[in-house]
Amino acid sequence: MAQKEIVIIGGGLAGLVSAYLLAKSGKKVWVIEKKSYPFHRVCGEYVSNEVKPFLIKEGLFPENPTAITKFRLSSLSGKIAELPLDMGGFGISRYSFDHFLYLRCKEVGVHFQLQTQALDVKVKKMPLNFSVFLDTGEVWDAGLVLGAFGKRSRIDKAMNRPFIEERSAYIGVKYHVRLDYDTDTVALHNFEGGYCGINAVENGIFNICYLGERAALKKFGNIPAMEREVLFKNPRLKAIFENGEFLFDKPEVINEINFSNKNPVENHVLMLGDAAGMITPLCGNGMAIAIQTGRMAAASVLKYANHLDIEQAYSLAWISTFKQRLSIGRGVQKLFGASLASDFAVSLVNYFPFFARQIMKQTHGEDLV
Repeated sequence: MAQKEIVIIGGGLAGLVSAYLLAKSGKKVWVIEKKSYPFHRVCGEYVSNEVKPFLIKEGLFPENPTAITKFRLSSLSGKIAELPLDMGGFGISRYSFDHFLYLRCKEVGVHFQLQTQALDVKVKKMPLNFSVFLDTGEVWDAGLVLGAFGKRSRIDKAMNRPFIEERSAYIGVKYHVRLDYDTDTVALHNFEGGYCGINAVENGIFNICYLGERAALKKFGNIPAMEREVLFKNPRLKAIFENGEFLFDKPEVINEINFSNKNPVENHVLMLGDAAGMITPLCGNGMAIAIQTGRMAAASVLKYANHLDIEQAYSLAWISTFKQRLSIGRGVQKLFGASLASDFAVSLVNYFPFFARQIMKQTHGEDLV
């Protein structure tokens, strides 16, 4: 098979944004995605407005997302605090947003290999080149590979990335529901060992996505039992779950969510989105970070011809923009998922809103144009 110029592994936000920008600039781009659009992903589905100017400029801003201007927080006992969001954001499902970006990519000539999984990437040096091994048995030669394959992948294991051997205590669970709730608000509700986010997406639907402990699931045997015994101890969550019309036959679930440090470049592959590092969900900014990494990677590829220059430019941009934000996010996470800590977080928002807003700003960036 003829060599491909650029191969992007993973068709989420980071992969799609980078593919669009590269193809729009004349590059030949192939995206490998193990599912077919549209499909659901476990995700908070809230996007910070820091990326809105960029998306509008590039024609990538989705139609009719839900504007979100307020933040609500509850402790384990149900105590409430609220705060206006200085920058704000918008809510949109990954089902709709990814599909929209996929169609925009098709318009500029991106090639897609759907329902296909990449199993490994090998580097051929002098000159630098790649072989991408697919579950179809094919092997693609590529001049450049971008890794946008999410939180955990078989490629992480094939590359022997250090974090892949670490067992994670967390699981992620997501639902779509119809609910009588504030559409302009993103809320975080604490429960023992985790927290649950809720915000409106499109068409009157709300996304409920929570991070919980794998040990609790094991203890109670299944997700509904865990929710009744753990999440429902917060009366705010109990009311949401009991009054919502759940639209999925069963929840979307992912295991082994890991917030360990990762490298933005691994074995000469540029890592994008969660493959480069995952911000804690309570910071509500994973989708914006994925979009930014896609933009950064494309900018580095378009600016430099030499692969090592591309790697260096992307690494420096990623570290200067995200390293501190991810570190702060891991620190802020300690204020959630326990009784005393969550009460303190609610008190901080209620009585010291200035300091709460400053902490929030540290996990968000400036407007991206």
